[in-house]
Amino acid sequence: MMNKTTLEKFRFINFIEGISFILLVFVAMPLKYMMGIAIATKIMGMTHGILFIIWLVLLSSSHDKYNFKPKFSALLFIASLIPFGTTFTDKMLDNEKVKENCNS
Repeated sequence: MMNKTTLEKFRFINFIEGISFILLVFVAMPLKYMMGIAIATKIMGMTHGILFIIWLVLLSSSHDKYNFKPKFSALLFIASLIPFGTTFTDKMLDNEKVKENCNS
């Protein structure tokens, strides 16, 4: 198994968490409220919740390890609350962008 850096793990979870959020908002919620299939939100809600907690832990860990500027971490967090926001955060987590947003 490859040893991944904290940033690589963060980018991977960022992608998966973003997909889970899109599925929750655009698939599971319509299934619940338009078709009465409540189990869809229970499953996707739990999945997304767990992934979001992992995402928060990795944000905190990356913030500490790479010495992110507080504004950069706040921007990542705010973008995570918006559907499709993780496409924006993925671009921000590019190695060069991270270097620009660190307190060195």
